[in-house]
Amino acid sequence: MCEPGSSARYTADWTSLDSRPLPPWFDDAKIGIFIHWGVFSVPGYGRISEWLWAWWKVTKRPDIVNFMKKNYPPGFDYPDFGPQFRAEFFNPSDWADIFAASGARYVVFTAKHHEGFTNWPSPTSWNWNSVDVGPHRDLVGELAVAIQKRSLHWGLYHSFYEWFHPLYLADKASGFKTKNFVTQKALPELYDLVTKYKPELIWSDGDWEAPDTYWNSTQFLAWLYNDSPVKDVVVVNDRWGKGCYCKHGGYYNCADKYTPGKLPDHKWEKCQSMDTHSWGYRRNMRLSEVMSLPSIIKDMVYVVALGGNYLLNIGPMSDGMIAPVFEERLRGLGGWLKVNGEAIYGTKPWRVQTEGSSVNLWYTTKNSTVYAIILGWPSLQIFDLSTPKTSEETKVTLLDYPDTPLKWAPLSETVGLTIVMPPMPVSPGNAWTLKLEGVA
Repeated sequence: MCEPGSSARYTADWTSLDSRPLPPWFDDAKIGIFIHWGVFSVPGYGRISEWLWAWWKVTKRPDIVNFMKKNYPPGFDYPDFGPQFRAEFFNPSDWADIFAASGARYVVFTAKHHEGFTNWPSPTSWNWNSVDVGPHRDLVGELAVAIQKRSLHWGLYHSFYEWFHPLYLADKASGFKTKNFVTQKALPELYDLVTKYKPELIWSDGDWEAPDTYWNSTQFLAWLYNDSPVKDVVVVNDRWGKGCYCKHGGYYNCADKYTPGKLPDHKWEKCQSMDTHSWGYRRNMRLSEVMSLPSIIKDMVYVVALGGNYLLNIGPMSDGMIAPVFEERLRGLGGWLKVNGEAIYGTKPWRVQTEGSSVNLWYTTKNSTVYAIILGWPSLQIFDLSTPKTSEETKVTLLDYPDTPLKWAPLSETVGLTIVMPPMPVSPGNAWTLKLEGVA
């Protein structure tokens, strides 16, 4: 095993590539923002709006077919949405301010989804990119500059496959014996993204129809880890070919919204959309379908306590605006993290992740400190923790009142403590953190 930045080189096989340690920034960061934005944001319709084209033309879902027939003229085709993706209100500095205010430490932006439209001037996507069509702007490049100015880590989502690209369809028809789409389209775009925009994270997707040998994934990753401009800092996920996820790559995403029932033995990330129905924006989204701030914090705390990172998704509108409800949730998350962030950033799973209690409770740890994050205020002023082992040096505080030690007493000679809780501080996130020093 060799460390990032060492002179050792990785070979183009999974045994070697999987031995590469993750650059430590990723595990410390804990929280990221995922952004699904593209031509699909124009119709903004369907339970998973970014899949509208495939559901209209391939699976022919009646709701999508009827929506298109009712609202668009005969002969209208999906590429006709391209000029309507104008991004006229897109201000990358405003976006970056919101993401920084959320407390997130990294951002993952959709460079290209399965529709094939690229949000940068890809030389292999003529007339189906954001400079030739629609905004006439390099959306990836503009956002990269704004994100990096705020010292946030910068990542890109890239879909390998494209539903209707003729080269991909020809390769698929050959049983993936030919690789014309990979050599002429998919890989050139990945190399272009890395060399031009230097992402610290690549969130690969759209790999599931073909094996990694078709995608030449191991060859690309060997270059990425050995010779690319981001070789020492870059982090990748696990979607590099059919059968790879939860098995090969950097950290594991496994399935969308992956939620393990116990502590995994490999670094992982949960991607979760704030709109519970869709990753891309939906114009008919209802407030009841948007995660509340307490539900976001509850989900995030669970993930971090089990050693994961939390990648929270929003879908901006086609004009470049972030829906006010999304902004409100992100700023609320940031407000909670200003108080409680030390129990999240840079932490590790404790020896016990949770315990039976009168409230939902999760543990994290950093250095010699243990944090007990409680989701819901205890109904009684006397609150028991049954797991920590106390000592004469044990000190308990609530992060809302960091300079006021709380009274406590041991539950038994060897384990547990009972705490006198202070008056309940205001928390729109309905979550508070007990800081336990001098416990084991």
